[in-house]
Amino acid sequence: MSNSSSIRHFLLLALADTRQLQLLHFCLLLGISLAALLGNGLIISAVARGHHLHTPMFFFLLNLALTDLGSICTTVPKAMHNSLWDTRTISYTGCAAQLFFFMFFISAEFSLLTIMCYDRYVSICKPLHHGTLLGSRACANMAAAAWASAFLYSLLHTANTFSLPLCHGNALGQFFGEVPQILKLSCSQSSLRELGLIAVSACLGLGCFAFIVFSYVQIFRAVLRIPSEQGQHKAFSTCLPHLAVVSLFLSTGTFTYLKPSSMSSPSLDLALSVLYSVVPPALNPLMYSLRNQELKASLWKMMTGWFQKH
Repeated sequence: MSNSSSIRHFLLLALADTRQLQLLHFCLLLGISLAALLGNGLIISAVARGHHLHTPMFFFLLNLALTDLGSICTTVPKAMHNSLWDTRTISYTGCAAQLFFFMFFISAEFSLLTIMCYDRYVSICKPLHHGTLLGSRACANMAAAAWASAFLYSLLHTANTFSLPLCHGNALGQFFGEVPQILKLSCSQSSLRELGLIAVSACLGLGCFAFIVFSYVQIFRAVLRIPSEQGQHKAFSTCLPHLAVVSLFLSTGTFTYLKPSSMSSPSLDLALSVLYSVVPPALNPLMYSLRNQELKASLWKMMTGWFQKH
């Protein structure tokens, strides 16, 4: 039995036992990180520089790219360091900071995905009211609300999680500081408060999910009424990437936090955490850019201009 006041560091999950596999994991994480940095960096640069992309959809996409950069830079570098140097430790304050920033960027991403769904709904179902409902001031206010609520949410979760007494050692069954893994170390009675907070969060998440489902039902009904096949294709090209991102993010994240303890295993927990914390930041830029002709054209123009200068 150990007390949280005496814990100076945590032991993260070792991704591999042999040196060759550790170096392989390092190379894989490095490749994913570089892909995420390049893809999201290009989207941010293209939207910031392209005046014709200064629309609500691309404004929220820029914010989404920022959350993707933040989330992958919070978790992956420490895992890469541990794989390269064959260590498992993370300091108590480092784990708390990692948990705070990860929850901050993940919750901001979920809020932004919900707002982006509203943007698609207004654009397709209420196009005549788009300028009124999604003006520049309204978009700025919604983005600010998403970031501010994410900050308060992550602060509440982090403070509540690390105020719990830890009675079951300091070994985390994950490659980064994650709430469910820290709860496994806490005393059973004291963890009920955090479990209640997770339940409230799940209710809010389900509310947002219901809003997204309702919006997409209305969107698809409106799209199918478009007479031209080209118009339907354009509408689907802006909606399907967003729907795919939301589905992957919500399904893996919800299952990670709400699955029964009887289903928990190190390999399953690791696979789920990779799917909702590492894969989306690398895939999101690809999914959005491949289906959006305006963004592809802007990216191509920016890259060809850069090569011509150099």
